[in-house]
Amino acid sequence: MGSTSVEKLLENGVGAHFSGLHVDDLEPRNSEEPLATSTTENGYGEPFIIGVAGGAAAGKTAVCDMIIEQLHDQRVVVVNQESFYYDLTEEELNHAHEYNFDHPDAFDTENLLCCMEKLRHGQAVDIPNYDFRTNKSKLPPRKVNSSDVIILEGILIFHDIRIRELMNMKIFVDTDADVRLARRIRCDTVEKGRDLKTVLDQYSKFIKPAFDDFILPTKKYADIIIPRGGDNHVAINLIVQHIHTKLGQQSLCKIYPNLYVIQSTFQIRGMHTLIRDNETTKHDFIFYSDRLIRLVVEHGLGHLPFKEKQVITPTGSFYTGVEFCKRLCGISIIRSGESMENALRACCKGIKIGKILIHREGDNGQQLIYHNLPNDIAYRNVLLLDPILGTGNTAVQAISLLLQKGAQESNIIFLNLISAPQGVHVVCKRFPRIKIVTSEIESGLNEDFRVFPGMGEFGDRYFGTDDD
Repeated sequence: MGSTSVEKLLENGVGAHFSGLHVDDLEPRNSEEPLATSTTENGYGEPFIIGVAGGAAAGKTAVCDMIIEQLHDQRVVVVNQESFYYDLTEEELNHAHEYNFDHPDAFDTENLLCCMEKLRHGQAVDIPNYDFRTNKSKLPPRKVNSSDVIILEGILIFHDIRIRELMNMKIFVDTDADVRLARRIRCDTVEKGRDLKTVLDQYSKFIKPAFDDFILPTKKYADIIIPRGGDNHVAINLIVQHIHTKLGQQSLCKIYPNLYVIQSTFQIRGMHTLIRDNETTKHDFIFYSDRLIRLVVEHGLGHLPFKEKQVITPTGSFYTGVEFCKRLCGISIIRSGESMENALRACCKGIKIGKILIHREGDNGQQLIYHNLPNDIAYRNVLLLDPILGTGNTAVQAISLLLQKGAQESNIIFLNLISAPQGVHVVCKRFPRIKIVTSEIESGLNEDFRVFPGMGEFGDRYFGTDDD
């Protein structure tokens, strides 16, 4: 994101760090790791896995509790890394005060990885029931079923790359060291039955060095950094909104395999925030819309047919790659769809672009009044352009016209920035062989059949003129 986007989000009082934005305490970071959505082998959607890391007593549990409270309409389970401590041997028990519980080797990471993999694939698991007074696991273990959302909490859950790669979202709770120490003293003396001297000795000998050496370095892997933990309500509200969005996308993609939502990053989420903001200037609206449109176009091009091609590199070596089909055209639905033409031309040099104009008569009626299509459209792959898929009525009429003119349904890729679930249902049910590529699924349509939360009349904001 550029400096303009940073300033905009700061003005709006966002209290979290999103891919380069650390609000409250600015701390730039570079993160483009995607938030993946997929399905299990049996066809069911995988759970949304959230990792919550940070130093001991940073407030991770409070953050998890607040997320769970706000996700009351979803099935949520919490897996705590502390459950996977190794049992101490008799010799280690005799010198427990010399044992470093904050070192990566203190955890049975292989067992944790196994349990998380099973949960990810919809299987129930037995989580060890670790007793901190005896420093051993006790029976019975805790039976945990897979759920819509799985929260993995622990000081070192970002340390192992295999664990990190399971996560759809990675959160680091960043709290002042003095606050963490005070909480640690209270927790270890009251809940774990340890005396104060032992707690302070362990802190200076093990906990602080382990934080500096192992925990703090994993902060760079976080998608979101939350200052002040559970006290940061703004940040947690934003996180929950994003989770709801991703869960809605997963559900819709399970129903329609021809729907493709581009992999989301918080960079993309930030651009959406800007173009949806009613206070964003026309210049910034166009700039960030163009960036998002380019991403959608590039993703759509990835669904075109291709054939293998071998070339010789400047070093004289052979490289086996692919060559995409050359018979391609773009069709923009006037007027908003024309905003996507520049991105398409930038990606496909010399591409033919046709146009369709459909006039709205009321909320549900459309009248086709103009079209200019390539004469050989029956032999081309078609990229249909319209930034907003709302009711789906306009799209249905445009696609119907393309089919009447000879285009093959399976050769049509419909590109848009945002899609309402109602529109997706209408288009996918009517034309199950076309592909829809979008950057975000909306909440729905309001009583006026407008997309919400939406971004207003896209054409008016992009071109700066009225429809009439």
